[in-house]
Amino acid sequence: MNRNISLPTLGVYKRLSKKNASILCFGPCHPAAHGVLRLILQLSGEVISKLDPHIGLLHRGTESLITQKHYIKGIPYFDRLDYVSMLSQEHVYCLGIERLLGYKHVSAQINWLRIMFDELTRVLNHLLAVSCHALDIGSMSTLFWAFETREKIMYFYEAVSGARMHAAYYRPAQQFHINISQKLLDEIILFTKEAYLTLNEMHNVLTYSAIWKRRLVNIGNLSYEDCVNYSLTGVLARSAGIKTDLRMAKYNCYSGYNFCNFKSFLGINGDSFDRYLIRMGEMGESLKLATLAAKKLKRYKTLNKNAFASTLTQQFYTEQQNPYTSMEELITHFINWHTGFKINTARTLAFIEAPKGLFGVMLHSSNSTKPIKCKIRSPSYFNLQALNKIANGHTLADLAALIGTVDVVFGEVDR
Repeated sequence: MNRNISLPTLGVYKRLSKKNASILCFGPCHPAAHGVLRLILQLSGEVISKLDPHIGLLHRGTESLITQKHYIKGIPYFDRLDYVSMLSQEHVYCLGIERLLGYKHVSAQINWLRIMFDELTRVLNHLLAVSCHALDIGSMSTLFWAFETREKIMYFYEAVSGARMHAAYYRPAQQFHINISQKLLDEIILFTKEAYLTLNEMHNVLTYSAIWKRRLVNIGNLSYEDCVNYSLTGVLARSAGIKTDLRMAKYNCYSGYNFCNFKSFLGINGDSFDRYLIRMGEMGESLKLATLAAKKLKRYKTLNKNAFASTLTQQFYTEQQNPYTSMEELITHFINWHTGFKINTARTLAFIEAPKGLFGVMLHSSNSTKPIKCKIRSPSYFNLQALNKIANGHTLADLAALIGTVDVVFGEVDR
């Protein structure tokens, strides 16, 4: 980054700041900045009086690029938004396409498969959030424990898609069931039992640590009004006592979560310690949901390869029934993937409960193979705006803890 770019900006802040206040540029090279975050801090001594997050350093024009690709070819872009919660991002895009096509329901196998990988992805996200948060404050052991468990989840990603991170695995109204074996389901069930040991180790080291409590308790408090004003969702809103878990919604529930028995945790004080406890509790519930989904899938001796929602997708996904024994069959497969399928003019809005909060996508089709409009509602973008509110009045040393408790990823902030 060209350092000369920040000089005019800092000059404006110096003219607007108070006489006794000082201006500090935090990031994007600071080790606690979590990537490309850049903050302009107005300090009164060591106390933060104003904080202005600068975003856009990672902007790639994702929403515009999606409109230039066929519907299926837009799936990999969602892997790169929140690159810690890959399959969750793909899920909402697939839901949007299914609603454009007019599908109200998909097969039970698809729902259980999505629940299983969505909850494993939630554990993947929260392990990184808690461990990196602890590392910013000074605890290094939790990072090694968490990353050992994350490697096992990435192995499951690789087993079904061939990629450890950017899986591009989900498909609207269909799944690559041929890649799911009974052995893999047994390994997932065994993993969920062993992962509790990692959570217990992290819990025992952090929860009862006097240093950890002193750095988090009553730091970054959020009220009900703050969550409403900043449109906060996910863990940040639940820490203030707001019931915002879309998986437990009465009418807007998705992918069969209403058939699952699990808990959603709420905080009392809305501080950083409450958010830490909620993430730890959610990981335990996600492991239970992943176990339930894997056991449900094991009931099918051979997962249904033709679990399609309609004849339209059955015609498109020829690889499930095409043995490629002739050149004509291979050409047909290539044409289907090259041209895509058309969707009549329609507009839809889909939401899921992503690990960081409410993640949504708006798709607008126009009787073509590509969407003419794609608008993404990412939770990290809204959560980051609240950093000025929760940091006001705290010291500069608390800023690293506050960035960690927000759990922000800039792939979905800048897009």
